[in-house]
Amino acid sequence: MRPPQPSPSRQSLRGLDWFIFFLADVQTGFGPFVAVYLTTEKWTQGQIGLVLSIGGIIGLIGQMPGGAIVDAVRSERLVAALAVATIGTSALGYAVWPIFPVVVMAATFHAAASCVLGPAIAAISLGLVGPRAIGERFGRNARFASLGNGMAAAVMGTCGYLLSSRSVFIVTFILAIPALLSLGRIREREVDPAHAHGAVRPEADDVKATGVLGLLRQRTLLIFAAAILLLQLANAAMLPLMAGVVTTRSSRWAPVLIAACIVVPQAIVAWTSPTVGRKAQQWGRRPLLLLGFAALAIRGLLFAIVSDPYLLVAVQIFDGITAAVFAVMVPLIVADVACGSGHFNLAQGIVGTATGIGASLSTVLAGYASDKFGSGVAFTGLAGVAALGLVLIWLVMPETRRNAPP
Repeated sequence: MRPPQPSPSRQSLRGLDWFIFFLADVQTGFGPFVAVYLTTEKWTQGQIGLVLSIGGIIGLIGQMPGGAIVDAVRSERLVAALAVATIGTSALGYAVWPIFPVVVMAATFHAAASCVLGPAIAAISLGLVGPRAIGERFGRNARFASLGNGMAAAVMGTCGYLLSSRSVFIVTFILAIPALLSLGRIREREVDPAHAHGAVRPEADDVKATGVLGLLRQRTLLIFAAAILLLQLANAAMLPLMAGVVTTRSSRWAPVLIAACIVVPQAIVAWTSPTVGRKAQQWGRRPLLLLGFAALAIRGLLFAIVSDPYLLVAVQIFDGITAAVFAVMVPLIVADVACGSGHFNLAQGIVGTATGIGASLSTVLAGYASDKFGSGVAFTGLAGVAALGLVLIWLVMPETRRNAPP
């Protein structure tokens, strides 16, 4: 017999919604705000670059260990709470004592905590609703993350403008409190540990014990990780490269246009993500993956040929489509592939590592191509990488949906 599907309470589901919303707020406090703040504190660009690089390296190499840690623990809520508290404390460190050793330590702890937060959220989600309902749940997660990112950017940008750059980190620390309170509303007993780790209960019909080495040898997981590497290789540099083009063509309106280019995709993700989760169960995963890569390739080609800065904002609709698809598909396909292994979160770490490698190479290669051959050639090259990812999905990637639609 199949195991009964979880029936989480409304309190736990709403607690997860708001935890993701406030967590997006907390994590938005880092990144571009760090560079702005440290510049006002008279740091050199070399020192700022070193701190950001340390955080980036820790974030890259910590993906698989972070997933393995979440797989090993019995309480994903505890891991998530410790990670949020660590990020809040790191933000306070930036604000109170912006000297080199403290900032390096804060950047290191923030990056390490982020490596377990993503897997912990996915594990809690899977533990609450089970594998059959996880598509729509991941869509809902993406919606609240997108709303949180937009709200946080607006609040922190306003505080930074009206008060000071330091206030952004104080706000980040304060927002960690409602995030922890929301997490506390998720009932521990409703998070099924077998589902949360991608294991199959012993009484299930399709028991398949899979060790770590077996997971690492799974062809589908490796193909998908390669596809995500190509996705990030094509995507990560597009917005920064386009921002440079917009600034060159319309420097006065560049900040407003770039802000609009960020808001448009976030709005699309918030609007469409739950629908993506439902369609993934009805249609399967591959059609949506093909749609996401096709939208990315079209976006790159349009960036290469469109010269009007205002039309570039409209092109960002395609970024919203890609973002909505992959915000749901990445954890969903990892859950499909890792089902029965007991190492769902380690599998997330493998894909997360591919994400980091692709994003790191993207900005370097696209920047070189733009300097050497022009932005049009760089955008065309990024579109070509996206097209290569589309071909990989079309020819090699198998369908991973396990359950037929009801």
